[in-house]
Amino acid sequence: MTAAVPDAPDPLDAATQATRSLHGLSTELTARVPQLLEAMRSVGTGLELHTTLDRICETAAELADARYAAIGVVDEEGDGLSDFVTFGVGDDVARRIGRRPDGHAGLLGALIQDPQTIRLADLSADPRAAGFPPGHPPMRSFLGVPIRVQGEIFGNLYLAEKNGGGEFNDYDVHMVRVLATEAGIAIGNARLYEAARQRERWIDGSVAVTTALLSGGDADDALTVVAEQARRLADAAAGIVLLPAEEGGLEIVAASSTHPTKSLGVVIPPESPVVERLMEGEAVFVADASTDVRMVHRLSDQYGPAMLLPLQSGGRVLGALATPRGRGARQFTEAERTLATQFASQAALALMMAEAQRDRERLAVYEDRDRIARDLHDLVIQRLFATGMMLESAQRKSVVPAVQEGVGKAVDELDVTIQEIRTAIFALQQGPAEAPSGLRTRVLREINMAAVPLGFKPSHRFLGAIDATVGELTGKNLIAALREALSNAFRHSGASRIEVVLDAGVTLPDGTPGVRLTVADDGVGIPEGGRRSGLRNLARRAESLGGASWCGPGIGEDDGGTTVVWEAPL
Repeated sequence: MTAAVPDAPDPLDAATQATRSLHGLSTELTARVPQLLEAMRSVGTGLELHTTLDRICETAAELADARYAAIGVVDEEGDGLSDFVTFGVGDDVARRIGRRPDGHAGLLGALIQDPQTIRLADLSADPRAAGFPPGHPPMRSFLGVPIRVQGEIFGNLYLAEKNGGGEFNDYDVHMVRVLATEAGIAIGNARLYEAARQRERWIDGSVAVTTALLSGGDADDALTVVAEQARRLADAAAGIVLLPAEEGGLEIVAASSTHPTKSLGVVIPPESPVVERLMEGEAVFVADASTDVRMVHRLSDQYGPAMLLPLQSGGRVLGALATPRGRGARQFTEAERTLATQFASQAALALMMAEAQRDRERLAVYEDRDRIARDLHDLVIQRLFATGMMLESAQRKSVVPAVQEGVGKAVDELDVTIQEIRTAIFALQQGPAEAPSGLRTRVLREINMAAVPLGFKPSHRFLGAIDATVGELTGKNLIAALREALSNAFRHSGASRIEVVLDAGVTLPDGTPGVRLTVADDGVGIPEGGRRSGLRNLARRAESLGGASWCGPGIGEDDGGTTVVWEAPL
């Protein structure tokens, strides 16, 4: 998808207008016009905004023979800087300086409040100067010129430390002013292009989320896609999906983070002011989550700017989506807030459609289960009863003791089979509100289901109090990990033997008690260059709970095959 960029002023016309004032000036200034035109040509190339800002800084420094150059981008409120791009300051110096200026004080702040050209022989002597932070290189001569985009202040172009120790002269001022005019046009084009690309990315992200939610796959994986897309599109440190918890408040059910996190399963209490507003369908934008009094949970301590958006569709709030950035990161722009809000609405609509689709599928399953239960009761059990009566009749007529004993055993087996079928009928007739099976039962169910495509039943071993110690959230993710491991063994390993061990009595590397799932096979192992998406899914699930997942040699001859280990704290 390619978005069209609106027509922009012709740079050649702008250059003609900007240089018209040079007529009648000195020979020295006129001689520098070719250099200026080349600088303007350089600034006008390219459409990526940050690259354009870097190019403007470098070009301005060369044009005015300055050692340092910078562009301070004014934020949307107009009282500070949202970005600060530099030239001439190396990475090591930038690290020593630390946090970049915010434009709320000092000479930079004064230029934001009163945008005009300023030339200083010694900026440290200016009463508006607030001094330099430790590690900042010494600077004396200074030239500041405002940059306007479509008549509005975009920021200021700063030049410092004229090479040779001199001052910036009138020629430098004229040249930099003309360059600032061309820079405004180039920045305007870059902003339009960036806005179009940004909208395109958010639209593509919405399509990916809708596809994932309606694909009929695992619901938890689909919600993880929502979190991952939101984090990527918002350029955030984390993407978090929260759904209403049974005890009230919002529970984190999916999380995508640049660093491992233990946030999955955390419940934000209902008394939180943020939860109250989100459940009322209002978006919450936080300037600094680590200091905002509304953020009552300790998880917010590691974050800075944050967007918390209701997942709302048709007047119904399904949950919330959070996209926090790291501490000290730039604030979200108005355009980013609008696009994220639209993304959340699209995700909520997809969630409702997916829920309706799952309801229809669930209804079809229940109808099919009722039909199977009726058939088992009305046909299979009746035939087994009839067969049993025929055998009993034959047993009475037979005079051979061995035949009587054998027929009696067959009748007993039929009675047991009838009881098992009745148990199966009862299970089929259980409604959706029935209590879920224990973890041990669910593990056995997954193993039995895997036996059909595998052609054999994996062996299993349980250690520790599985049902009593493993929580519901950990158990749900453990079952998903077991399903993934068994699926990988069936599709890729060609194994003839699989061993499943579930141990609820292990101690994790950090000393905390945990549960460990081990699935080992004697197949071909993991090929070099093969896909690792399934293993990444296992690791992601474990890390979201504070655990880990890895693989190693299998149980085949000469350590052939693969062993997958998945563990999480209890």
